[in-house]
Order: sequence, then structure tokens, then C-alpha cells
Amino acid sequence: MRFPVHVLLVVPLVMVSGCASYYSHYAVFPAENSVGEPRQVKLTWETADYPEWWFMGDKATSIRLETQCSKRVWRLRDSSDEEAGVCGDGIRACGEPRLDIVADNGAPVTGSERCVALNPSVQNGRISGLGEKLKLLVSCRPATTSVGQGDEKRNFDYIRASSVPYTVYARKAPRGSFRAKAPEFDDSVCDAE
Repeated sequence: MRFPVHVLLVVPLVMVSGCASYYSHYAVFPAENSVGEPRQVKLTWETADYPEWWFMGDKATSIRLETQCSKRVWRLRDSSDEEAGVCGDGIRACGEPRLDIVADNGAPVTGSERCVALNPSVQNGRISGLGEKLKLLVSCRPATTSVGQGDEKRNFDYIRASSVPYTVYARKAPRGSFRAKAPEFDDSVCDAE
């Protein structure tokens, strides 16, 4: 039996395009920034989950960590990301010279210090394998909480460092669904200060 050429071309395309399930993940929780002001903190990322039988492994974006009222955005990456940096293994964000200080000793970071880690006790952790309960360890504080002057002044503060990880619960929803969008920060808190 002969199959038409267009059938032979369409079947592989259907098999490849329908293999992954795409999800959005987020967590929002209250915490204090480095100067003790109450803030909301948000983690967001996306994953592509492939079936066990498929030749590709699960994929994930970097995790975006934001603190309410701040322009500073951390990007947590795992070892599968070539931009992960050289500040350890697992899911982490390296400190930036001139921007961050190691919280426990007050030394400026050189770039090889891990300032933020997710599930720090898991050495080879992958973002694509995260569950709903997370441990967030913050080991640095900002060198300065704001940059610029007058109308050009921008807040660069972030979540307060702690020797004990924050316990955070993430939500997972199919990408594009109503539940997949993380809540927006209430900027009126920032305007009032």
C-alpha cells in the first residue's frame, strides 16, 4: 500500500509538535526587604514537560525573583544554563560586584558568591524538577538600596538576607490559562513612601 507524500510529511510534524505540556509557575509571599520594610516577593518561571518515552528531557526558563517596589530582578539558573555563573551548583544566582555584599561578613561580592539559592541542600537541582514546596536562601544584601538622585532615583533593594531559608509554595498552571498569570504588585505602596 502506498501513502500519499503529504501524509508521510504530516505525521512526523504532528508527533513532534504535540509532545510537551507547557506550564507557568509562580509564588508570591510576604517578606521584608533589607531595610525592614514589608514587601511582596514574587518568583516566576515556565517549564516544558515531555513524556517519559520522548527523547528530550524537560526544559525550564530561568526563575525571575522580584521584590515589590524594587527595580532589581534576580535570575536564578541551574547548571544546564550556560549563563548560570560560577558561584556553585544547584539553582542559584551569583552576586554582582558593586551591587551586592555578603550578608554574614560584610564583604563586597567578587562574582563567585552565591547570593540567592533555591532548595540549597539539593546539589544538582534543576528548575524543571521543582515541586510546589521550595526553600529560598538569600545570602547577600544590596550595597546600596537606591541608585540615582531626585526624579531619577530608583530602588534596588531586595528581600532580606537570612541564614534560614524562606519556605515558599509555588503554583503550577497550564501556560495561557487564567490561573497561569502571577498577581501584579500593588505599586501604591511604593508611591506612598
